[in-house]
Amino acid sequence: MEIVNVTTGKLLANDARLADSFFTRLRGLLGTEGLPDGGGLVIRPCCSIHTFGMKYPIDVLFAADGDRVAHTVANLGPGRMTLCRGSRYVIELPPGTLDRTGTKPGDQLRLG
Repeated sequence: MEIVNVTTGKLLANDARLADSFFTRLRGLLGTEGLPDGGGLVIRPCCSIHTFGMKYPIDVLFAADGDRVAHTVANLGPGRMTLCRGSRYVIELPPGTLDRTGTKPGDQLRLG
């Protein structure tokens, strides 16, 4: 799946996976060695995530209704938690993606 920040015109991911079942959401990125550039994971529905059991940091983007960015967390390390009340889904990205693309709350996303 491709994810674009329409506001900045920047590509966030060109090879994101969708986790929308109980088991795919439960597994998330556990057991992976890292997210490659252009990779990502869209977890739907979701308003909180954790990185317990992970070995690497990630950038996290919470999206609300209308595919608007509600909250971002850059470089979330292993063994951490974060949440955003009211978010509809979460996008987990390689560290540095949010800074590189200038993504911030209020930006419009396009997933396809």
